[in-house]
Amino acid sequence: MRNYITYISLVLLLFFSNPLTAQQTYSNHSYPLTDFRSPLDIEPPALAGSFGELRANHFHSGIDFRTNQRIGYPVYAPADGFISRLRVQNSGFGLALYINHLNGYTTVYGHLSRFNPKIAQIVKNIQYKKTSYEIDEFPSADLIPVRKGEVIAYTGNTGSSGGPHLHFEIRDSKTEATINPQLLGISIPDNIPPNIAAMYVYRLNGKPFNEFTPKQYFQVAGGKGSYKLNQVNTINLSGEVGFGIVVNDRHNGASGNNGAYSIELAVDGNTVYTSALERFTFDNSKAINSHIDYPTYLRTKQSIQKSFVDPGNPLQIYFNLVNSGRITFNDGKTHTVKYTISDARGNKSTLAFNVFADAKAVINTPEPPVGTSFAYNKQNEFSTEAVKVILPKGTLYNDFNFLYKKTAKPQQNAFSEIHHIHNNFTPLHTGFELWIKADSTVIKHQNKALIVNSNRSSQGGSFDNGWVKTKPRNFGSFFIAIDTVAPNIVPVNIANGKNMAGVSKMSFRISDGLSGIKSFNGYIDGKWVLMEFDTKTASLWHNFDERTAKGKHTFELLVVDMKDNTKRYAIEFYR
Repeated sequence: MRNYITYISLVLLLFFSNPLTAQQTYSNHSYPLTDFRSPLDIEPPALAGSFGELRANHFHSGIDFRTNQRIGYPVYAPADGFISRLRVQNSGFGLALYINHLNGYTTVYGHLSRFNPKIAQIVKNIQYKKTSYEIDEFPSADLIPVRKGEVIAYTGNTGSSGGPHLHFEIRDSKTEATINPQLLGISIPDNIPPNIAAMYVYRLNGKPFNEFTPKQYFQVAGGKGSYKLNQVNTINLSGEVGFGIVVNDRHNGASGNNGAYSIELAVDGNTVYTSALERFTFDNSKAINSHIDYPTYLRTKQSIQKSFVDPGNPLQIYFNLVNSGRITFNDGKTHTVKYTISDARGNKSTLAFNVFADAKAVINTPEPPVGTSFAYNKQNEFSTEAVKVILPKGTLYNDFNFLYKKTAKPQQNAFSEIHHIHNNFTPLHTGFELWIKADSTVIKHQNKALIVNSNRSSQGGSFDNGWVKTKPRNFGSFFIAIDTVAPNIVPVNIANGKNMAGVSKMSFRISDGLSGIKSFNGYIDGKWVLMEFDTKTASLWHNFDERTAKGKHTFELLVVDMKDNTKRYAIEFYR
C-alpha cells in the first residue's frame, strides 16, 4: 500500500518534527515517503552534490552520494520493480541503470563501475549483438525484475564523473521529470541552515536584462540562519530594480558546498518571488543560464541567482511572482525586504534589510550597441551573402539587439572569413542554425568540411550547395575548416608479436585533433570484440575472455573520426 502524504501534512511536519526529519514546504505534489530505501548502505549518508545544484549549463538532475573516494560499494534496488533501461556511454553517466517501480517512479544510477553478474552478462550480450560498446536498451518488464534491497550494481567513476560517487535520481515514469529525492524519503541528516554569501541589486528600469545591466554588490554578514547587510541596513533605490543572491548549503557530516532548495523574496511582507527546486524537465535544464546572472558567471564563475524571471525562461520552478519579481520603488517611502532561503530539510536562513525609495538614487540602464532587434517570442533570422543565422522560437530568454561582423580569414586551415555571431554573454536555450558560405577551394574537400569556433573547437557541420551548415549551442566566432587527419592510436601494453599470456587486457590511448572520435572497433582473428572506452583518460581497452584461446592471434583496431578519417592498427600477438 503506497504511503502518500498531503501537502498540508508536509507543512505540519515542518513545524512539529525535529530538524533532522523536517520536510520543506514548497511542494505542489504529494509524494510517498516510505516506499524507497537508500541505494547505499554507507552511514551516515553524505552528498557531494544536491538536487538542482547549479552546474555549468544545467541544473544537477539528482543527488551525488559520496563513496569515500572509492569505487565498488554495492548499489541496492530501493524498491521492487524492473530494469527498464540499460545504458553504456563513453561520457555522460558512463555505466547506468534505470528501474521502473510500481508506484509510478523511475530510479536512475549513474557512473557505475560494473553491474551485477546477471545484468553484466545481458549487457555484454547486447554489445556483441550490436557490435557496439555504447548501448541504450529498454528491456521488457519481465526480463530483469528486481526486489527491494537486491544488489544491482557497484559504485564507480565512469563517464563524465569528476571522482568516485553514485549519481542517483528519482523521475516521474510518465513525464520523465526529475524530482528531488529528499522529497520521497531519501534522508540526509541535516540541521544546518543555508549560507548566504552576497546580495546584488540590478537597475532594470523596464529594460531586458543583459550584460550592460548595472548591478551593485552588497556584502553580507551573519550566520546560523540570520544574516544582514554588512555596514548598511537601508539601501536608497529608485525605479524598477531586481535582486540577486549568492547562496549555498551544507548538511551534517562530510558535506560539500551544495545548492539550496528554495529562495523566497518578500517586500513589506508580501512575497514577490519564489523559486523551489522540487522538479524540472531535462529539456529546460539549460535555462539555468537564464536563472542566474549569466554574464557574471562567464566572467567570474560566480553564480548569482536572479530573483526576477526573464520572459522567455521556460522553467516551472517559480511561484508567487509579482511582475516577474521586478520591483518598482518610486513612492518616497521606506520598505522592508526579506530573503528566506530553505534547504530540502526545512532549515531556513533569512536576510532582511530596508529600501528607501529615493528619487535621487536614479541610475540609468545603458542602451546596448545598436543592432538588429530580435524578439524572444518569435523566430529570428539574419543573413548576408556570406552567412545565415536562424534562431527558432524558444531560443531566446530576452529581447536583444543582435550584432554581427566579419574579419579576415585565419592563415591556417580556414576556408571562410571569421564570422562573429553576436557574443557569448547572451545565453541560448536551444542553440541556433548557422550557415557559412565556403570559398571555392573547399569544394574538393566538401566531405571533410566543418565549422569551428575561435578556439578551433569543432561545431560539426556538413557541406550543402556551397554552404557549410551546423547548429552551435552558443553565440561566438566561427569559420570553416576541414579535417583530413585520421585519429591517433597509441598502444600501451601491447606490440606486434608480444605474448599476452597472464595479461588480463590490452590497452590503448586514442585521440583526434579536430572533429572528434565517432567510432572504434576491434577484431581478433577477424571477429568483432568488445572495446571499452573512458573519455576522461582517452583510454581504450579489451578484457580478454573465453573468446580468445591460447595460441597465436591477429588483432585489428579501427578508429574513425566524425569526418570518416580512419586509423588502422594491426598486429599479431600470443596468448
